[in-house]
Amino acid sequence: MPKMKTVSSAKKRFKVTASGKIKRKHAFKSHILTKKSKVRKKRLTAFTIVDKADHANVRRMLLA
Repeated sequence: MPKMKTVSSAKKRFKVTASGKIKRKHAFKSHILTKKSKVRKKRLTAFTIVDKADHANVRRMLLA
């Protein structure tokens, strides 16, 4: 049976931390930025952790 391939879109969007958590970027930071406040845009710049409900799906895409 052939090897399972990693989902290419997932490997570009997620990173696994040393403790096994999965980091992701926030959405809504790509365009229409004039109406968003500086504080909101700064918060969207930071990385966050993938929610527990989505963790298994993302891990399956990355470690297929």
